[in-house]
Amino acid sequence: MGLHRTRSGNASGLLTALMWLAAAVAGCDSREEQAAPMAPPAVTVMPPVRREVTDWDEFTGRFVSTERIELRARVGGYLESITFTDGQVVRRGDLLFRIDPRPFAAAAAEAEARLASARSQLTLAGREYERAKNLLQYRAGSEASLEQHAQALEAARAGVSQAEAALQRARLDLEFTEVRAPLTGRIGRHLVSPGNLVPGGDASTATLLATIVTMDPIDVVFDIDQASGLRYLRLAESGGRPSSRETANPAQLALADETGFPHRGHVVFVDNEADSGIGAIRLRARFDNPRDLFLPGGFARVRLIASAPYQALLVPDAAVVTDQSRRVLYVLGPENVLEARPIRIGPLHDGLRVIREGLRGDEEVVVTGLTRVRAGQTVVPQRRPADTAPDRTTVEARP
Repeated sequence: MGLHRTRSGNASGLLTALMWLAAAVAGCDSREEQAAPMAPPAVTVMPPVRREVTDWDEFTGRFVSTERIELRARVGGYLESITFTDGQVVRRGDLLFRIDPRPFAAAAAEAEARLASARSQLTLAGREYERAKNLLQYRAGSEASLEQHAQALEAARAGVSQAEAALQRARLDLEFTEVRAPLTGRIGRHLVSPGNLVPGGDASTATLLATIVTMDPIDVVFDIDQASGLRYLRLAESGGRPSSRETANPAQLALADETGFPHRGHVVFVDNEADSGIGAIRLRARFDNPRDLFLPGGFARVRLIASAPYQALLVPDAAVVTDQSRRVLYVLGPENVLEARPIRIGPLHDGLRVIREGLRGDEEVVVTGLTRVRAGQTVVPQRRPADTAPDRTTVEARP
């Protein structure tokens, strides 16, 4: 009896659950039938912007000084003093290092004494020559004696010249004990401290004391690929832009924390040969640097004009969507039905994308609400005028 009641209770519970499930399904069907059809989505459309633009190519460059000087002692001796602070700006002619001048002052004094002695010998030789000449005139001397005195006079003159040269060299050595700035620039850290013995001479033997680099103006060195070089060459041949070998073409620069390219300069050098390994061509562009914002060895983005001015169609970059392997724009068609238009894009400029192919210029392009639409769908357009786009005339040539 107990077993019979348990089975009856289970059957009754199962029946109740099935009834509840059927009621729920019926309720869902009723709500779906009552739901209204979805309204067409609202999107913002605008015509393409027609504008004259100029393409630019962007490269990565490195700052280098226009001039870099290595300070080395021209005479050897003990370094006596340093008269600058590491890292300061020095002016042309400023005293930087002083080598103990006493040995060179003594050498200069000795050279002066030798010169005085040589001049005395020259005076004596001149008098002897005049005496021998007078004796020969009165037939009281011989021609051989006159020739001997003439040779002695020439030797005395040569001795004076030699002593003068030795004195000049000694004075130069004394002057070289003061190492002065050969140009205006920023000096680095001193590499030799006072009290050290520094050898002098040429670069192979003289000790490097410090370096000076010029800061204003400053150059940016960068490499362009062979394809870009050929494109610039064809552009110069067609008259679209002069060659940088002949004209200081404009260049623009931006640091890592800057937007756009706020700094203006010009190309000053194009190498006469390409790199044998990768075929790249090296260029230099020069920029003013009054605030020492650019440091030698640092990196920056630099760009060059890559085309002649031309008329282009531009749309907001957010309007361009990717459909598998192609780029498309949603174009408003008849009766507000969307069409997916394949396009070929160009460079980007402040949020506006140049459209190379795919637009005629009289279409209206969807610029917002793209996540809710598809090709062939009817939409409710909200129009935006084209003149609300930013008005600029240059574009970067990197898509």
